[in-house]
Amino acid sequence: MVNGRPREFDTELALDRAMRLFWRKGYEGTSLSDLTEALGITRPSLYAAFGNKEALFRMVLERYESNIVTYREKALNAASAHGVARELLEGAADLFGDKRTPAGCLGVQGALACGEEAEPIRQELIANRTAGERALRQRLNRAKAQGDLPADSNPAGLARFLSAVVYGMAVLSAGGANHKELLQVAEMTLQNWPGR
Repeated sequence: MVNGRPREFDTELALDRAMRLFWRKGYEGTSLSDLTEALGITRPSLYAAFGNKEALFRMVLERYESNIVTYREKALNAASAHGVARELLEGAADLFGDKRTPAGCLGVQGALACGEEAEPIRQELIANRTAGERALRQRLNRAKAQGDLPADSNPAGLARFLSAVVYGMAVLSAGGANHKELLQVAEMTLQNWPGR
C-alpha cells in the first residue's frame, strides 16, 4: 500500500495565518489568491487540506472561538454577575486593544459586507453570536435567581446590552480605538451595572 504524499506545510500554522487574514479582511474580502499566498500553498493543496473557502473559514472560526476568545468562558465562570460583566468587557478590551492581533473581532469582520454567496457564513456568525448571548443570559438568570442581581433586573436585556457593547468595542477597535479607550468604554458600562 502506497501512502499519499505528506503535506508540505504545517496545518496549524496555515490555520493561524488564515485566521489572521480572515480577521483582517473579512470573509468576502479574503480571496482564494490571498489565502494561497498567505499560506504558501497552491489552490489544489488548499482544497485537499481544508476543502473550500467556506470550510476553511468554519475551521478558523472554531479555532478563534476556542483559542482566542478565552475571556468569554472566564466571564461565564465569574463568581458574581458584576464579575461576569467585568471579565467580559475587560477581556474584550484586552483582545481588541492588543496591537499584536488584527483590530476588531473575527466574527464581526467576517460578517461585514456579505453578499448572497456568503449567506451561509453570515448565518453561522449570527448563530455564533446568538449562542454567546444565550449563554450570557442563562448565567445572568442564575445570578438573578441567587439574588446577585436586583429582583427587577432583566437578564435577557442585560445579556443583549453586554453583547452590543462588546461588539461595539470590536467596531471601535477596527476604527482605530486603542486599549485605553476600550477600557474606558468597559468602565463606563460597569459604572451603570444594576445594583452598583
